[in-house]
Amino acid sequence: MTKSGILLLLLLSLISCGKNDPEAQLKNLNGYWEIENVETPFGKDRAYKFNERIDYIEIQDSTGFRTKVLPRIDGTFVNSDTQEQVTARIIDDSLRLQYRTPFDSWTETVLEANDEKLSVKNDRGMIYSYKKFEKINITD
Repeated sequence: MTKSGILLLLLLSLISCGKNDPEAQLKNLNGYWEIENVETPFGKDRAYKFNERIDYIEIQDSTGFRTKVLPRIDGTFVNSDTQEQVTARIIDDSLRLQYRTPFDSWTETVLEANDEKLSVKNDRGMIYSYKKFEKINITD
């Protein structure tokens, strides 16, 4: 094998390992996330052009919560009265988010989580893709 072939294989393996590192993904979960689209296994995908509410995730030491918030024009948020309790676990080299409410419990697998994008897949095969929310800035 040539030097360029070995270099290419090494580069590809480094890129693929970094993308799915559950520890790195966990560090990127906290913050405000705006849904972009949902892919269903049934072919009924949905794109979101405008979101009235966004998700806020806060996880410390593998436990935390997710809640919906309403962004306001002054840069603040109105919190909803509901929170989903979240436990983050690394299982089979994947980051799993286990949610719990008084009415239900479910698990999502994190496919991607970085500074700008979040993508999770639930038990029904639906993939939710988010982008980092940017506050409205009316002072500029």
